[in-house]
Amino acid sequence: MSSPVRRGLGLRFGLRSKLFLLSCFLFSLPWLGYQYVWEMEKYLRYGQEQTLVGTARALATALHERPNLFNNQASFLPNVEKGKDLYSYQLTTAIQLDGNASDWPLFESRAHFYGEENQLGTPAERDNSLHFNAAIGQYDKYLYMMFTVVDDKLIYRHKNARGILQNDHLALGLVDANNNFNRFIISNKKSGWLDAYKVETPPISGLQSYLDTTAHYAIENDIEKPKDIITVARKIQGHWLETPQGYNVELRIPMELVGDNIAFAFYDVDKSFTPPNAAIGSADPSKIDTLGTVLVPSPEIERIVKGMSYTNSSIWVVDQHQRVLAKAGNLQKASGVWNNKRPTSPAPSNSSLKSTWLNTWAYVENTWLLPLYYRFLTKPPKDFIDELYDAQKLTGEHIDYALSGKAHSQWRLTTDQTAVVLSAAYPIYINNQVHGAVIVEETTNGIRTLRNRALERLFTSILAIMLLGAATFFLFATRISNRIRTLRNQAEDSIDESGRINHQLVPSNTNDEIGDLSRSFSTAVNRLSQYNHYLEGMSSRLSHELRTPIAVVRTSLENLTMYDLPEKTSPYIERAQTGINTLNLILTNMSEATNLEQMLQSTEKVPFNLQQVLSGCVQGYQQVYPNVEFTLSGIDKNDLSDTTPNINGSPEHIAQLLDKVIANAVEFSEDNKISVNLQKSASTLTMHISNNGQLLPELMKDRLFDSMVSMRDSKKQTQPHLGLGLYIARLITEFHQGTIVANDHHNPAGVTVSVTLNSI
Repeated sequence: MSSPVRRGLGLRFGLRSKLFLLSCFLFSLPWLGYQYVWEMEKYLRYGQEQTLVGTARALATALHERPNLFNNQASFLPNVEKGKDLYSYQLTTAIQLDGNASDWPLFESRAHFYGEENQLGTPAERDNSLHFNAAIGQYDKYLYMMFTVVDDKLIYRHKNARGILQNDHLALGLVDANNNFNRFIISNKKSGWLDAYKVETPPISGLQSYLDTTAHYAIENDIEKPKDIITVARKIQGHWLETPQGYNVELRIPMELVGDNIAFAFYDVDKSFTPPNAAIGSADPSKIDTLGTVLVPSPEIERIVKGMSYTNSSIWVVDQHQRVLAKAGNLQKASGVWNNKRPTSPAPSNSSLKSTWLNTWAYVENTWLLPLYYRFLTKPPKDFIDELYDAQKLTGEHIDYALSGKAHSQWRLTTDQTAVVLSAAYPIYINNQVHGAVIVEETTNGIRTLRNRALERLFTSILAIMLLGAATFFLFATRISNRIRTLRNQAEDSIDESGRINHQLVPSNTNDEIGDLSRSFSTAVNRLSQYNHYLEGMSSRLSHELRTPIAVVRTSLENLTMYDLPEKTSPYIERAQTGINTLNLILTNMSEATNLEQMLQSTEKVPFNLQQVLSGCVQGYQQVYPNVEFTLSGIDKNDLSDTTPNINGSPEHIAQLLDKVIANAVEFSEDNKISVNLQKSASTLTMHISNNGQLLPELMKDRLFDSMVSMRDSKKQTQPHLGLGLYIARLITEFHQGTIVANDHHNPAGVTVSVTLNSI
C-alpha cells in the first residue's frame, strides 16, 4: 500500500513553527516597555521642570524687597558700557603675585582688550604701540587685577627722580564704600615688587599745616596753589614683570578701598623725563565723575544662594544687566536627582553556588547584555563643556523673560552638544520693579541615568521572559508534535502496504483533544480490522459454500450424459460443463491466496541453493510453454554443481513465485521470448525476469502487486483472472524478507520484474 500523498506546498510548516511564529508577539514587549519608560521620562522631565521653577521662585522670594543687597553692586545703572563698567570674577583660590597670568583661571577668555579705541584725552599724536588685556577677580577680602601690557619701549622711573609721572606708569581711581575718592599711581624703577603711591589733592586752607605734620612731599615747591600730595600706598601689593612684548602688572587691593566705582589707565612714555605721549584705560582715573563701575559678587547674596545649593542644582543671581551677582553649585554635578549612585548587587551569601551564580550573571550582564543595550541607549556624558559655567554675563530667552517680569523655563544643549540642560528663571522685585533674576539649572543626566537603569532591568526581564516563553512554547510544541507523530506512526504501522491490519492501536489515556483523537483512531482501526477479517474469510466461506452446489450440478450433468438425450441438447450440456469448470477454477484461485497466507505462517525456512531451483524451474517452463524461448543467464556449470546453500527460505514457494511471474511474463510477451537473469552481490541475489511487449500502465505501477489487480483486457481473456498472481508473488517475497518490483525497459520495449532476496 503506497504512502498517502501530502497535499499543498513542499515547505513543511509544523506545529512548532506555528507556535514559534505565534510567540513572536513577545518581541513587541521591548517596544512597549521602551514606550512606557519614555512616557515616564516625559513625566519625570515635567516634574523636574516644575521643581526647578519652584526652587527659583523660593530663592527669588528670599531676595525680594532687599535693596541693600543690590545697592553696592552698581545694579541701578540705566545701561552698562563694556570695558568701562567692569565685572569681578569670583576666584576659587588666592592668586600668587608674581606677574604671571598662568594661575588666573581662563584668563584669555575673561580678560578684556584695551586698545586705540580706549585712548584717553586728545594727545597731539596718537600712539598705536600701547595696548593691554585686563582681568579682575575677587577672593576673600582682596580685589585682584591682572594686566598684560604690550609696549614697544619700556621706560622705568629714574632711581633719583622724585616725580612719578614722567615714565611708564599705571593710574588707578577708586571710590570706597564710604564714597571717598582715592587715586593711586604704580610707578616702578625696575621689574619686581610694585611701587604704589597714593595721590591726594588737599584744600588750599591748611595746606602748610598738612605738609608740616605729615611725611608727605609735594610734587612741586610752589605751595601757593593746592598741589598733589604723594604718599606710599603699602596696602596695594603686587608685581611688575618685564616681558618681551612689554610688561605685566599683577596687584591686589583690599576690599575696604573698593566700592562701586573704579577706573584704570596706562600712561606710555617713550623718552625719560618727558610727559606721557599716550594713555589707554577703562576711564579717566583722575576724576570721580568719569569713573566706571565694578561689579563684585555679593557675599550676602552668595550666603543666601549657598543655602539653596543643597538642592543639587546650579544657581545664578544676575542683575538687570544680566551680570552675575552670585552663583552656587556645579552644573557638572547638578543631575536633577538626589542619589545617582548605581545600586550595588546584594552581597553573596556563604553559599558558594549562589556566589558563583551571581558572579556568572554579573559577567554575562557586563560582557553581553549592557553592550547590547547601549547600542540603542545613550549614556549621559560625565564631562561636558558649557560656556555659561564661567560667564560674567548670562544670556538666554528665559533670562529675558525673567527680567521682563515673567517666570520662564527652557531646555537647551550645552556648548559641546552632549548634555541637555533645563534652566528656570524667576524675577527679583524691588519696589515693584525687576532688579534681577534667579536662574536655576540642572542637567537631565540623572533622569537619563534612571531611564537607562529602568530600561536595563526591563530589557533583562523581558529577555528572560522571552527566552523562557520561547523555550516553553518550543517544549509544548515539541510535546504535541511528538504525540501526534507517535499517533501517526502507530496508525501507519497498524496497516501494512496491502491494507491488512497488523495490530490494534493502543488508545491514549490523556484527557485532551489528542487523546480523544487517539481513542477515535483506535476504534476506527478495530472496526476496520473486524471488517478486513470478515472479508479475508469470505473467500474461503464462499468457496466452501459454493463447492457443494457446484458438485451437485456437476454430478447431475454427469448423470445426464449417461442417458440418451436428443442430439440438440449436447451443446447445452457441454456449455454447462464448461461453466462449472470455470466456476470451480475461480473458487480455486480465490482460496489459493488465503491458503498460501495460512501456509506461509506455518512454513519452516530451510537453507537451499537458489541457482539449482532457478535452473530446474526454467527447464520445466520450456516444456510447459514449448512455443516460448527461455534464456537463462548469470548461472554457470560451477553454480549448478555447487550445492552450497545461499538462501534461507522455502524452495517450493520460490518455485511457486517463479510460476506466477513467468506465467504473467509469457501472457504479455509479444515475441515469445523470456529472459531470466540472476545477479549476485555480496549480500543479495536478484532474479530479473524480462519480456518484450506492452509497457506498464502509468496509473497501475504502484498497484501492480496488490490483491485483485489485473491489467488484462477482458475481451482477450481466455480464462478468468482475479489479479492474484503477482499478489501471491509479493506474499512469497515478503515471507523471504525480500523485495519485488516491476519496471519498464526500452529497446526493445518491455517489462522487467526484479526479485531481490538476502543471501546467507
